[in-house]
Amino acid sequence: MTNLNEITYVDWQLKLNTIGGVAEGADDINQCIAIILLTKKGTVPHRPTFGSDIYKYIDYPINEATPNIVREATDAITMWETRIKINSIEVEIEESTLTVKVEWTLKDSNANGVTEVSYDTTA
Repeated sequence: MTNLNEITYVDWQLKLNTIGGVAEGADDINQCIAIILLTKKGTVPHRPTFGSDIYKYIDYPINEATPNIVREATDAITMWETRIKINSIEVEIEESTLTVKVEWTLKDSNANGVTEVSYDTTA
């Protein structure tokens, strides 16, 4: 369990699926990106535009799904995670799993990161 005095970053949040854990720094950004991409637009009552619509393209042919998923992910991340600049987004579709890999750079420094978000298309 993390003590509040041990938090060293201005931006932080409780770590998902961990009792007493805290996400700071790159972990915080990775968790934010995952939340944005895995939240369907319209499911957050007071923020109906929060999230992404990447799931809409799951049944499309891969050559049509990939650019649409990249666009949706880019739009959503640009709108909701303003601390980063997106360098690239790659999409991998394998059987029933969609994986979105986001390479990013912090806007206020040259720190880089990579976030991988997997979406189970059978859920």
